[in-house]
Amino acid sequence: MVETDPKDVLQRYLDAAREAVLWKLEGLSNFDIRRPRTPTGTNLLGLVKHLAGCELDYFGTVFGRAADIVLPWSDDDGSNVDMWATAGESRDYITGLYRAACAHADGTIAALPLDAPGRVPWWAEGRQEVTLQQILVHMIAETHRHAGHADIVRELIDGMAGLRRGNENLPHQDERWWKQYRQQLEQAAKEAPEGP
Repeated sequence: MVETDPKDVLQRYLDAAREAVLWKLEGLSNFDIRRPRTPTGTNLLGLVKHLAGCELDYFGTVFGRAADIVLPWSDDDGSNVDMWATAGESRDYITGLYRAACAHADGTIAALPLDAPGRVPWWAEGRQEVTLQQILVHMIAETHRHAGHADIVRELIDGMAGLRRGNENLPHQDERWWKQYRQQLEQAAKEAPEGP
């Protein structure tokens, strides 16, 4: 059956991204979900924590629908405080916070029409006035962007890659094939001429 309700389609894409982000935590130790895997500190649990704040801000603050959820940080705590979990913030706490934020967001999505007006006070003047549809598209893009980050970080940790459980969206090949494939790419990079 083809989905024809635009809000249902947008909700499905947002839900798929949310599921992908949480899937990347499964089966890993507390150390692995917290450890920074890039020079800028990107880590799996931090991505989930960041997205919890995004869900609450964009589907709460923007539409005047405050949640009864207290974030464990404030803007006064310094930059990037929402991008990592402290030792005292457990996996269950952060994933629970994210699920609660998503539930609050889903309540906003269900309650308002796509053309419902909102205001993003942290965006530049002239761009602050938005609609629910714009924010849904924004959060789909934001969540899928971070799901991509999570995919790369997870692959760096233990080699697991893919779109989501049951639909990895990767060729089904063995380790030997992937090693040869990577060598082929490395060789092509070496042979490519320098320049624009």
